[in-house]
Amino acid sequence: MIAPLKDRLEMLTPPLPWDRPRRRMGDGPRVILLHGLWRGWHAMEPLARELHRAGFSTVNIPYPSTRLPLEILAERLRREIASSTENQPLHFITHSLGGILLRLMLASEVPWCTGRVVMLAPPNAGSEIVDWANHHPPLQHLLGPAGAALGCEGILRDLPHLPAAIEAAVIMGKRSSIPFFRKLLRHDNDGIVSAENGRLPGLKGFSVIDADHTFIQLHPETLRLAIPFLKNGEWPEE
Repeated sequence: MIAPLKDRLEMLTPPLPWDRPRRRMGDGPRVILLHGLWRGWHAMEPLARELHRAGFSTVNIPYPSTRLPLEILAERLRREIASSTENQPLHFITHSLGGILLRLMLASEVPWCTGRVVMLAPPNAGSEIVDWANHHPPLQHLLGPAGAALGCEGILRDLPHLPAAIEAAVIMGKRSSIPFFRKLLRHDNDGIVSAENGRLPGLKGFSVIDADHTFIQLHPETLRLAIPFLKNGEWPEE
């Protein structure tokens, strides 16, 4: 199953310099949404609507993913997220690069209480495609400094895992719509990241679903897995 066409088109809307966080507030637990490389808040907005219908408050935060290094992006996000706490735990759903930035933030003390975390298609062990692109300067330039750091070597090898006290789950995809990249990735991949490269020690849940990298945020299985986990920590046994 795939997301409705109107949602897919919305998710592909490019980021703009004047983008600001999108908030859907209510009485429910608060979820911070962090998009991936080359994307903006639109990429997470259909998911934010589904979370709001399920009773959550959401804060969908954009950031300039292609212009700044990981450390600077993480610090900017840290400041933005800190303004959204209001003395309550914050849950997170991240996509791709967003998950790496969250790991970078949580590697040191943060001014909020972190609740549960769902990472969608995170390159936790890097992406072989980034390794390949880094050998081709024009493509490396397109990745930007943060994207170019997402190879299987380098900073990701030294980045701490999520703190042991945090309940976290990862959802990876196995539908590849980019034939050219398949030879660079393992058998199960979403066209950008090999499924096994999403694993981290200590996860409470890990699932591989029939989704591609770009639209995994609104796949029905993502919603089926993520919403109960954020509510009560439940994850089905594989």
